[in-house]
Amino acid sequence: MKIAIAQINPKAGDLQGNSAKIIEFTRRAGQAGAELAVFPECALTGYPAWDLWEDRSFIEANLKTLDAVAAKTGKTAALFGYVDFNREAAGKRLLNCAALAHEGRITARRAKTLLPTYDVFDEARYFESAAENLPVEFNGRRLGVTICEDVWNEGLPRKFYRKDPVNSLVKAGLDAVINLSASPFFEGKAELRRRLIGAHAKKSGVPFIYCNQTGGNDDLVFDGGSFAVDAHGALLARAKPFAEELLPVDTAAASLARDSQALPDEELFLALTTGIRDYLSKCGIKKAVLGLSGGVDSAVVCALAARAIGGGNVTGVSLPSQYTSPESRRDAAELARKLGVKFHEIPITPVFGEYTKALATVFAGRKPDATEENIQARIRGGILMALSNKSGALLLSTGNKSEIAVGYCTLYGDMCGGLAPLADVVKTRVYALARYINERFGGPIPEYTLTRPPSAELRPGQTDQDELPPYDILDSIVKAYVEEGKTHKEIAALGIEAALVLKILDKIDCSEFKRKQAAIGIKVTPKAFGGGRRMPVARGNHRTEKP
Repeated sequence: MKIAIAQINPKAGDLQGNSAKIIEFTRRAGQAGAELAVFPECALTGYPAWDLWEDRSFIEANLKTLDAVAAKTGKTAALFGYVDFNREAAGKRLLNCAALAHEGRITARRAKTLLPTYDVFDEARYFESAAENLPVEFNGRRLGVTICEDVWNEGLPRKFYRKDPVNSLVKAGLDAVINLSASPFFEGKAELRRRLIGAHAKKSGVPFIYCNQTGGNDDLVFDGGSFAVDAHGALLARAKPFAEELLPVDTAAASLARDSQALPDEELFLALTTGIRDYLSKCGIKKAVLGLSGGVDSAVVCALAARAIGGGNVTGVSLPSQYTSPESRRDAAELARKLGVKFHEIPITPVFGEYTKALATVFAGRKPDATEENIQARIRGGILMALSNKSGALLLSTGNKSEIAVGYCTLYGDMCGGLAPLADVVKTRVYALARYINERFGGPIPEYTLTRPPSAELRPGQTDQDELPPYDILDSIVKAYVEEGKTHKEIAALGIEAALVLKILDKIDCSEFKRKQAAIGIKVTPKAFGGGRRMPVARGNHRTEKP
């Protein structure tokens, strides 16, 4: 069977734009000789649309658009995701559905069975599970139509669900299984999907077509990476990551001899640039501004932004104080020049002087501390926000996951911004990403930026390690606790001092109030701060060695 996988980048709520993509890619699929074009989950409404799905007028509009798309189909059919009303008397109001449109009408509808409620997913809030899922008859073939999570119950350490939609369909007799997905990216997930679908194919003995969404939507990035495997699980075709593509597949063709994928640093770079590009473009914003400290975090964010939207649309601002080293000022200017971004230097020393004068009386008799350091950060944040307001450019926050985890950041200061590209990237990965950028794009990040001891430069001689352990140790703790859910005892068993583990975990817990007010971050790990990790701000400490 000749199928075209339509790996598209839909926009949440954009029924007109999304339907136009479905119509256009179906037309192109027909030109390529395909009988069927397959699209992602919720391709019509965009995924996730969150509480837009609770707006009845939006659901009604999506159904009218569904009919309009179907009316434009001809010999080549289109299988795509949309949202329908649940017409049963009981259960949630909506169904997460797939429609088969062929020769001007809808010929089949199927609903999603398994509704994820973990991490960033909350589908049981909106949808009712399908009562049954039967094969779809199409051009003399029997197709098993599944939607995203419906296939996530095979080849894993633990089965998540009691139902097995794929197994039920295969028992009914199939020629192929098709999966419409909107599966968000995290590092390593592409290979996990590949193993999962391969295990299904080997077990069932039928080919599998996996179509995934691509592009960014708010904090989520979808890598695409759509593919097809034969009845033995061998790869037939794979789409490019992080790009729209129409991928023709012949289920009777020979499998590929080689299966190449992006390397980890390249994959992370593509994810972050996609997230920045689509967040700005889908919000109707064309420019970005950020502070350039001369440090590695701001250098990487600037390089990512320049690649995502073009250097001419990015403005970097150096905001030196009396504590800023000449090397930091030099590196900020050099970075901007090499990346081709606009550059300004605005010293904050005079403004800081006015603050200290204004507060001299009420602060009398008290030694300088973190208060004065935070004032500097907030002056910088205020200036950057003013530039953002005046120019219409989005302010990019430059903090990384390691700092955000332990609260080594200032509310209304360096945390200011509309998007935090590195919020889910620990410091050691930031350095790896910086080296990749230099190797790949001609070395825009100055070498001293990569070799100097990291410092916020808010007091004389300050370094990050005055208050934090070395980043390799800190990152190990953050990864184990936040991403892997390990206990303090399990983390200490990795060879890290128990007292340090408890100290860092307490910092992570106590910094939740800051993260609740932070800019949106781009999720690139299995567990990011944000909607997929819901922790109370006011809480007790349960970690104690006492009974």
